[in-house]
Amino acid sequence: MARRFNDRILETYLRDINEVPLLTPLQERELGWLIINDGCLQSKDRMIRANLRLVVAIGKQFMHRGMPLGDLIEEGNIGLIRAVEGFDPAQGARFSTYAAWWIKQSIKRMLLNATQPIHVPAYMVELIGKWRREAARLEEVLGRPPTTDETAQVLDIPLRKAEVVLQAMQTRRSARRGVLGEDGEPLDFTEILEDQRNSRPEMTVEQSDDLEVVLEVIESLADRDRRVLKLRFGLEGQSPLTLKQIGAVIGLTRERVRQIEMETLARIQKRLIQRSRADVARRRAS
Repeated sequence: MARRFNDRILETYLRDINEVPLLTPLQERELGWLIINDGCLQSKDRMIRANLRLVVAIGKQFMHRGMPLGDLIEEGNIGLIRAVEGFDPAQGARFSTYAAWWIKQSIKRMLLNATQPIHVPAYMVELIGKWRREAARLEEVLGRPPTTDETAQVLDIPLRKAEVVLQAMQTRRSARRGVLGEDGEPLDFTEILEDQRNSRPEMTVEQSDDLEVVLEVIESLADRDRRVLKLRFGLEGQSPLTLKQIGAVIGLTRERVRQIEMETLARIQKRLIQRSRADVARRRAS
């Protein structure tokens, strides 16, 4: 009986949102500026309502993962809200293109949490990245894979902690094998990173599996910029914050936080592209 009741609610919801008119590109830009400049709640609400059908369309793509459509829509709506809060009309992209990335990531995070009971903290993810970089460098120097003790000495960490790092690496590999994306490939940490400048902000990151490069760029940032990025994407274990919330925490304007985010993501994208080109060149040379 409860199942039929839920189905009726979903049916009513789908019927109601289909009656909301879609926005033209001009209307999207106008609403976007009102949200950015004036914090207009009415504009935010209109933007959200006009794009609820987009969430349903994307949610249907994930129905084979074992979660009901209602749950997928609910989580996708959270991503839609974040997209509305972060949309910048000055970048020239259609809102639906920008929002699709946030909606997908919100849904993927829910699916990941549902199928991955073991959580690796953010600080451990960073340490794993450092371990892999140093291990690769030592292998080039020594001409063989380094031992655990050799890598631990370079990183200046005790052997007991090194064993924990190796265990965490194995945990992440096992978890990734069990959680597949739309194309059958494992979901990766890099899928949460966004490039707001492109018309398809998900493409560069989703095609990259280079976590080490991302972490290297993050660690090279000034303290304030690194803090902004970690708060924006929840890399310190907390829920991701909006631009306004980050500004309140750090003492910056919303616009300055947005600029820092865009500049940082541009650096990450540049490094990923450079790494990708280098990999292609190496494969061709071999």
